[in-house]
This record gives sequence, C-alpha cells and structure tokens, in this order.
Amino acid sequence: MNAERHIGQDRVRIDGPLKVTGTAPYAYEQPTDAPLHLYPLTSSVPRGRVRSIDARAAEALPGVQLVLTYENAPKLLVKADPELYILQSPDVLYWGQFIGAVVADTPEIARHAASLVTVTYDEAPFDAHFRPDHPQAYRPRRVNAFKKTDTHEGDVEAALAHAPVTVDQAYTTPTEHHNPIEPHPVTAIWHAEHPLNVTARRLTLYDANQGPVFHLMVLAPMLGLLPAQMIIHTPYVGGSFGTKGMPHAHLILTALAAKTLPGRPVKYAMTRQQMFDTTGYRPESHQRVRLAASADGRLTALTHDAVAPTARWKEFVEQTATASRIMYAAPNRRTTHRAVPLDIPASMFMRAPGEFTGMFALETAMDELAVTLDLDPIELRRRNEPARDPETGRPWSGRHLTQCLTEGARLFGWDQRPPTATRRRGEWHYGMGVAASTYPDQHLLSTWAAVHYRQGRYHVQLQASDIGTGAWTILAQIAADALQVGVDRIHLEIGRSDLPLAMGAGGSMGTYTWGSSIMAAAAQFTHKYGPTPPDGARVQARGLRPRDFRKYSRHAFGAHFAEVRVSRVTGEVRVTRLLGVYDPGRIINPRTANSQFIGGMTMGLSAALHEESYLDPRYGHVVNRDLAGYHIAAHADVPDIQARWIEHPDYAFGPTGAKGIGEIGIVGVPAAIGNAIYNATGKRLRALPFTPDRLLTADADPVGRTP
Repeated sequence: MNAERHIGQDRVRIDGPLKVTGTAPYAYEQPTDAPLHLYPLTSSVPRGRVRSIDARAAEALPGVQLVLTYENAPKLLVKADPELYILQSPDVLYWGQFIGAVVADTPEIARHAASLVTVTYDEAPFDAHFRPDHPQAYRPRRVNAFKKTDTHEGDVEAALAHAPVTVDQAYTTPTEHHNPIEPHPVTAIWHAEHPLNVTARRLTLYDANQGPVFHLMVLAPMLGLLPAQMIIHTPYVGGSFGTKGMPHAHLILTALAAKTLPGRPVKYAMTRQQMFDTTGYRPESHQRVRLAASADGRLTALTHDAVAPTARWKEFVEQTATASRIMYAAPNRRTTHRAVPLDIPASMFMRAPGEFTGMFALETAMDELAVTLDLDPIELRRRNEPARDPETGRPWSGRHLTQCLTEGARLFGWDQRPPTATRRRGEWHYGMGVAASTYPDQHLLSTWAAVHYRQGRYHVQLQASDIGTGAWTILAQIAADALQVGVDRIHLEIGRSDLPLAMGAGGSMGTYTWGSSIMAAAAQFTHKYGPTPPDGARVQARGLRPRDFRKYSRHAFGAHFAEVRVSRVTGEVRVTRLLGVYDPGRIINPRTANSQFIGGMTMGLSAALHEESYLDPRYGHVVNRDLAGYHIAAHADVPDIQARWIEHPDYAFGPTGAKGIGEIGIVGVPAAIGNAIYNATGKRLRALPFTPDRLLTADADPVGRTP
C-alpha cells in the first residue's frame, strides 16, 4: 500500500514530453497505409439549390480517385442532426456548406482538382442580418444546457419605477470563433464488409474531439452502423474550447468518402478558413440589463433580456441571462431569451457559453450602478450577496465569492485604485476594474470507469479525452489515491469509444464526473480483490452523484481584477495586470489548474481587446476568416497574469470535492477590463471588443470625470 497522497500535488504533465518533442500522434498523424486525401467543395451562395456540378476536368486529373456529390454519395439512414445531413439533396442552407468533395492521392492534387469543379446554383432569397428588433424574433422553448427560456418573480416594473437609483443600458457582444491550434482533422477507414458478422468493425475514425460519447451516438445510426461496428480514437487533441464537443459535418463527409472507397484510409484536415464556416462559433448578442436599487445599494429589481441570432435550419440559443438568476439578491427579477432565425451557419457552445456573454453585461451594469451610487464596486457586490440561490431558494453547496473579492482586493492593491480619470502619465490613463465570475455544475450523464490489473499495473479505462487540460495527469493522480498505490503503477487508457462510457470534456465537468467513476471503480476493485489482486482482475463501475446533491445550488465562483492603461492619443488599451481569485473546490493538481485559469483569463482578454468576426449580411459569410483578419491575443498582450484560489472542497459535485475550473477563468475578464477602462478614462464601453475606434468615439460618462 502507498501512504503518499497524490491529489493536490504539483505533478508534471504525463503527456508533456511527447507534445514538446512533437512525437504525440494526433488524429491526422496516425500511421496508415496508402492514405487518400480529401478536399471539400463548399457552397458559394447563402441559400438556394445546386443546379449542376461539372466535375469532368477534376476527374480527368491524374491522382483523383473520387468526386463525391449528392448525386453519388451513399445515403444516410437517419436525420439525427440537420448539420450532419449532407450530400442528400441539392439544397443549400448557408454559405460554406459542404456540397461535395474531391478525394485524391495527395492533398495538393485534391485541392487543385476541387478548384476545377464548376457549380451553378438557383439562388433563393436569404436574410443574414441580425438586429434585435427583427420581426421574426421568437421565444425558443429552451436555451442551451436545458435551461428555462424565461423566468419572472415579483413586480419588476413597479420596483424600477419607484427606485431612487436605476441603471438601464444595452450591451452587445460580437460573433467569436474558436481557433484552437489544431484545426479539425479526421482519418476515416471503412473496412471490408463482413455480411455474416454483424459485430465486425466497419468504420474506424481517428478524430479530435472532447470525448467520443456523443459522436458515437449520433454518427453510427446516421451511417447505418451498430455502435459495435464503429470505433472512434481520440489520441491527442490540440485544443478545442467547445468546437470539438459535438460532431460536425466534416466527419460525415469523410466517412461517406471512405465508404465509397472501402479499404483506403481517407484523411482530411480543415483549413483555417473552412473552420470559420462549418465548426460553430459563439453567436453575437444584444442584451438589455436594468437594475433598481435603494440609496444604500440594495438591489430591488434586476432584469436581463437577451436577443441572439440562430441558424434558421438548426436552433442554438445561448443561456445568456441565466447567470443573472443566481448572482445577486433582488426580490423582483426577470430574465428572457429571444432568437432571430437567419440563413447562416449553425452556432454552438464556446468556452463558458451563456455565462461569458451574459456576465459581461451584468458585471458592467453592476459597475455602472456602483458609480451612480458613489460606492466601491466590491462593497456593492457584498451588499447584494444572496444567502441562498435567488432562483431556486436552495442553499449553496459552496459559495465563497466575497472571500475571493476580499483576497483579490488585498493581493491586487485595490485600496490604491484611483478616482475615475485622475491617474495619468504622459499620454496614458491608468485605472482598475473588478468583476465576478461563475459557472454551474453541468452534470448530464453518469460516467463509467474500469480498473483492470495486468502484469503489476492498474489499467484505468474510460472514454475521457484530454483536450490539453491535463486529464492524462490528474486522472492518474485520482486513481493512485483511490487504489492507494504510486502513480507509476497506474496506466491510464482514455480517448477511445470502446472504453467505458464517459461524459466529454465540456461544461467544466470532466474532472469531477470522471473522478467519481474512477473512485467508484477503485473502491469496488479493492473490496473485491484486496491489495494483491490476481492478474487479469477487472471491475467496472459507475460514478454516482451524492445522494443529496439536488438539495443544493452548485456553482463555482471567482473574482477578476484588471489594471489597464489607455492612450488618449490612439485609443489603444493595454492590460498591465490581470488577477483571478477562484473558489474551485478541491484542486487536483496546482500546475494544471494554474494553466487552466490563466488560459481562460488570456482568452477573456483576447475577447475583450481583439476578437470579432465580421459577417457580411450581403453574402452571408465571415469576411475575416483567418488569423490574419481575426485578431487574438499574443504574449505581449499579457505581461502580468496571475491566478490564485481558495480551496473549499465541495462534495455536492462529487467525491473528489473538485468543481469545474475550465470556464470560470474567462467569464468575468471582459467586464473587469471594461470597468478598468472606465476608471481610467471616464468612458463607458458597452460593446465588445474594446478597440481604439470605440475608445476614441465614445463620450465621457456624465457621472464620471472627463479625462
């Protein structure tokens, strides 16, 4: 037995040496014999029908093996997801939609051949222009994460009408695209048929995803396969942030090509431009937040109304206003969501969906209220700290937001925060800002894990994927403690669909759901076999939630602090310091947790200062669809970024005591930066990103002091 504790210890990433030496085999790099390469044909109109496809020049090119279109593509058996139901008709639903593919001996030949294919269309009227007062705006039945569309309690209009202090403002966020280092890749192999063996393998996919569970559930029936006839390998993933959480159409496209050319591996790696068209994005939003407060800063009413676009052919609506339901005590509250159907690609979740978008509006509005009241914004949040969840009335499983705010203020030197627009050095104005962060328990499916003892080592098996967050390392630590052995005796097996079913790495739920199943399997294994198991011993178990978890409101919290300098000459914003202080439950590995937190904070800074996708409503496509036009933060944008945490193990999330940390690092960052800009300049920016043109054209807030 091993007395050493591994949970909570700083451990080097197990997969680190492979990644830094370039020897970790990603999905596109899997060794295969005589692979073929695919390049897609995509629609150049936003709506209509394909009239004709002339592929003769492409087919005549040496090395071309197949031109795949709706005219010769295998049929899909189930329309499980309209995004994946491609090449089944000539209909075009959005600009950039897959309408075919060329498969050739090399990627260069495939791309050149695709350029030789001539497509004509019958175009149809379309609408790609988002506006919050769109006449077709509607109330969706549900929003993402199965949240209620609207909530209403009390008489908000009366409270707003009689309050001595109110805030009533609109806030907007732009379309943003996931841009992981690894573009979406896939290698598909359709094996020879075995008509007398229904369990024989038909399809192998090497894919980059956040977990194969939903991919297998959706893709297999569409392709006419039993789950046992298909296996998905996810060896390593070069980042995701939500975009690889669900299957996209490129997987079906490549699988159909492989089915047409059985026995030959077909590889496809997306270009950066293609990712902007077909792999999801964070939809833009228009939000109205109204706050009413007494003279001492106690909220009497809070309303949050969100409007966002959705693809006409596939609904996705972010849960933008849901964080406002639980953040602060107010007796009169209302939240609403409305969707505008457009002829555009489908959006999807992107890191901290809903909370990221909505908390920018709410936390900016709270800062505006603090300014109006001439009250410290941290003190305003303290005065409105709810003893219980305002939405459900349940007690918190753990809410230590005020502790995060207090500790962050001490570490950041908040007492040195200058009065608005008073600290100047040359052309630069300096200021500080703060914002809160939150993300909920997102448990969806119970996760299974197995422990298999072979040749002196414990093989711990489950479907989890490591998307760069450290799962290879922290799951081994959890398993070692649960089995009371050294980490060197743990052999982790993850990233395959033939392993015990597990939730994907999304919604900040990987660690506590995977960890609970590993602990359950280890407990059963130890009970059955003791400390000296026989070779071949195996146990599989399901991780269950605590019996009383529904009694509590379960969320992670944090506080973000930002210091900025703003040029009065160019309008340029520089973030000089960024600090996050978090309430994350138990930390399994400080090294990987710190990486998660500062990674999220960097993404938040990137969204605050740079990120914005421009969709041209005349043509329905994103104009700046590469990393030359879509700007993201660089190292020079983050000179001093630090994360700290206050550990309070929360066993309502699971037996590890850990909460999710992948999302709360990003949620409050843009609001904190925007609030710091106001403190520096007296100019209130209510639209992301905070670009120089917006700074230079903004008027100073009449409540603040003109710089």
